[in-house]
Amino acid sequence: MEELLRFIVSNLVDDKENIQITTKEESEKVSVMTVLVAKDDIGKVIGRNGKVASSIRTIIKSASAKLGKRFIVKIGERD
Repeated sequence: MEELLRFIVSNLVDDKENIQITTKEESEKVSVMTVLVAKDDIGKVIGRNGKVASSIRTIIKSASAKLGKRFIVKIGERD
């Protein structure tokens, strides 16, 4: 799932080397994936009124249905 998220985000941002994705297991069925991008690219990942971020979450949710696991996507900026 992390590879899919990296593919989506890398096609949105300018600074592809500055993408950091971490996955933390909350429970057996729930994982939290945190995406950190450069400060200049955060707007491209979130989108106007959060529409791009919402779309990313929908894609990850649909893809994770096969695994029987829930993935929560959080988006932030790197220092």
